[in-house]
Amino acid sequence: MNSPFNSRDCRHKPTFGAVAAGEGQWFSVEMPRDMGVRAVRLIAHTDDHYLPAQDLEWKSTDGFTEWWSTFFTFSQPGIYFYHFEYETSWGTGLICLAGHGAGEFSDSGSEWQQTVYRRGDHMRSPDCAGFPGGIMYQIFPDRFFCSGEKKNGVPADRRMHADLTDTPEYTADPATGRWNKDFFGGDLKGIERKLCYLESLGVTHIYLNPIFEAHSNHRYDTADYTKIDPLLGTEDDFVSLCESAKEKGIAVILDGVFSHTGDDSVYFNKLGRYGSAGAYNDPDSPYRPWFKFTPDGDYVAWWGIKSLPETNEDDPSFRGYIGEVVKKWLRLGASGFRLDVADELPDDFIVFLRKVIKTEKPDAILLGEVWEDASCKISHGGRRAYFLGDELDGVMNYPFRTAIIDFLTAGRAEDFNDAILTICEHYPKHNLDCLMNILGTHDTERILSVLGGKTGERLSPKRQEHVRLNKGDLAAAKRRLTMAYTLLYTLPGVPCIYYGDEAYCEGLKDPFNRRFFPWGSEDTPVAAYLRQLAGIRKKHSCLKDGLLYSVSAASGCVAYVRANEEDALMVIVNNNPHEITYYLPHDWHGANVQCAMCNVQCSQDEQDALPTEHTVNGNNLTSGQARIENNCAVIIPAETGVILSR
Repeated sequence: MNSPFNSRDCRHKPTFGAVAAGEGQWFSVEMPRDMGVRAVRLIAHTDDHYLPAQDLEWKSTDGFTEWWSTFFTFSQPGIYFYHFEYETSWGTGLICLAGHGAGEFSDSGSEWQQTVYRRGDHMRSPDCAGFPGGIMYQIFPDRFFCSGEKKNGVPADRRMHADLTDTPEYTADPATGRWNKDFFGGDLKGIERKLCYLESLGVTHIYLNPIFEAHSNHRYDTADYTKIDPLLGTEDDFVSLCESAKEKGIAVILDGVFSHTGDDSVYFNKLGRYGSAGAYNDPDSPYRPWFKFTPDGDYVAWWGIKSLPETNEDDPSFRGYIGEVVKKWLRLGASGFRLDVADELPDDFIVFLRKVIKTEKPDAILLGEVWEDASCKISHGGRRAYFLGDELDGVMNYPFRTAIIDFLTAGRAEDFNDAILTICEHYPKHNLDCLMNILGTHDTERILSVLGGKTGERLSPKRQEHVRLNKGDLAAAKRRLTMAYTLLYTLPGVPCIYYGDEAYCEGLKDPFNRRFFPWGSEDTPVAAYLRQLAGIRKKHSCLKDGLLYSVSAASGCVAYVRANEEDALMVIVNNNPHEITYYLPHDWHGANVQCAMCNVQCSQDEQDALPTEHTVNGNNLTSGQARIENNCAVIIPAETGVILSR
């Protein structure tokens, strides 16, 4: 027989995924009739509390199996875990999660997760610049584009690169022993001058790494939350960028780094740059309660990095100050924040920030940096509540990134499918639609290098500096990149391009993943591919808020459908080194296969790396046969009347 319970099978659990508190749902278990089952019970609990066991009722039999069901309501928000217990004449047994949503008869084992969020109008996707359904672009400001305009007030200790093609420094400053002290001079005016380019890619949201005054090139060591770093420009430049971006339908999201500041800051002032009122040098400083000093006069630093003193987010004066900071930048044109290391911020601090942000600008966006499954993350002393109430709209979607990379390099289609469905099952729908889907960020190796089989693990920085893909690996990586972007743009959430990935930038660990944008080399086939995908996202509303239905996942090929009440798309990715014939479900016979690479011009060398127009020629779609090239992805729009089921 089939699995006795599968949370992804509508016969067992018609309501897929997270539910609102007070929203009842059916649970149905299929048992072999010859087991002589006397009773079946649902056992559910949180981390610290078991709910009363819920008896299932006998419903029906087909002679070989019988169905037991119950309608159950989780009354309070929380992360619940559940399994089933059954009784026979021979004793009691358990039904536990075996994997891929399916259960098995077991003496012990894993449990299913049920996310239950607080019901309310506040639990909706922010509509700022059409965020769900949009396209993000992440910019590391120092490395994007230099306007060449004169800057005022730049500290004299900034070391500037004269050649923008230089490799970023990977050794400490010999004078100070500090890292990340070299600059290339990218600025806000430079970003503004490239808005037309971003618009051409279909970008709707720019996410900026920190722009506030700081003394490293990454600017995660904030020196003054109220000022733009002078090398990036002025407050007026920021306002101008936001206004110009808004004219093009693009919103600007800032990086909120509130779990720590820099030790070289107006608040801590360890180096004395800002006078004598800093927390480090003055026990009576108003900033002293903002930090975590120990009885011996030392202080707690973020991950032990002494240049990054941790803040005390519970201090009322710190909270009040950050609240005013957030309001200031929203009023000047920002459309939201991404919270750095959100898993190191207290839940009530995130609740506070959300209230400030949504009061000031109701459709502003609040994202968080979380690397794992954010629905069940444990940090800061307990199970996190990011998606249960007034916290995050979405998170950086590292689980999807891992699933895509594993599938395209060495993974199995079945594992990819399970990883995607797990997130879809655990996250509330409004949070799922607001995920920041990524292939690369400032914290990861460049996606082209990864897809080409390169890694910085166990390599010294000196060796990483010179790692490049050879011709064969580069061609394979480029082809995988088109498949990766097809997945990224069609899975639930908002795709995000890390600056330069579309220009085939290579690089391993920091700082080699943060080279200056290679302007003059951005007109690549993959950039044209992204423009095609942007057009598909704009045309099909199902990529904004549609559900995901898994069609198949086996033998190196995955297929899924995104659908809402208006339209639907099927995506098929063939990760095999050979062509396949894919037999479409009956209701998709007669649909038209679209290859996003059609009409994209590329050189002869690139034709070996990217799918082109001939990919979809010759398909016998009347009988539902789609011929798909090796290492290729196709997108099929639905015809009217397509029937969908999970």
